[in-house]
Amino acid sequence: MKNTLTAELIAEFLGTMILILFGNGVVAMVVLFDKGGYTNITLGWGLAVTMGIYIAGRISGAHLNPAVTLAVAIFRGFSWKKVLPYSLAQIGGAFFAAAVVFWNYRLQFLSVDPTLERTAGVFTTFPAFPAQPLAGLVDQIIGTALLLMMIFAITDERNTPPGSNMAPLMIGLIVVAIGMAFGGVHGYAINPARDFGPRLFTVMAGFRNNGLTDGSFVFWVPIVGPLIGGVIGAAAYDVAIRKYLPKAE
Repeated sequence: MKNTLTAELIAEFLGTMILILFGNGVVAMVVLFDKGGYTNITLGWGLAVTMGIYIAGRISGAHLNPAVTLAVAIFRGFSWKKVLPYSLAQIGGAFFAAAVVFWNYRLQFLSVDPTLERTAGVFTTFPAFPAQPLAGLVDQIIGTALLLMMIFAITDERNTPPGSNMAPLMIGLIVVAIGMAFGGVHGYAINPARDFGPRLFTVMAGFRNNGLTDGSFVFWVPIVGPLIGGVIGAAAYDVAIRKYLPKAE
């Protein structure tokens, strides 16, 4: 059991690392080098999710997101003993990936933003309306509810799931759609680890506008919102759809 959990945690770490390497990497290309725009970011993040799932799916289920881990613990019998370790592995993978992206682009960061006052958004999310944090909270709840509702639909053996090799791509496309439709108010983090791990890195790297130690305290929105939204979306799927589907033979 211990060895199995260790393998699962390594898979979650590596899967989330891949997710953030591609995700933060595409934002760095847009922000630091003016290569593309918001469409690049949404497509890049969607592909990032797909690649992360392909890495970890067989071993850990590729949660890569504490909101997913919490939802499957509540609704799919995932062990509650694994919820915290999974979440910490996800945050750790996200933190490490952010560090790699910064190391790779360090010279350009220092060229574009020598005092590191304006570019923490490469790694983490910030509100469009800082004085109204509830707007971002609602945005995160809606986005993550959509994410979990669709993940549950796609992975439900009672429904009409895609072939096993296609599910990661479908989930990646969900993230693309959420980014395009609900990305404006708080950056569609829809994943506490995706946001908090890189945010911790920005604090340690000396970014001043980090949302954690700069006095704005916006860090809690993309943590609380996704955890609430994921449960709502998963519950909505089970109540409105799953209970009416025939049990798999």
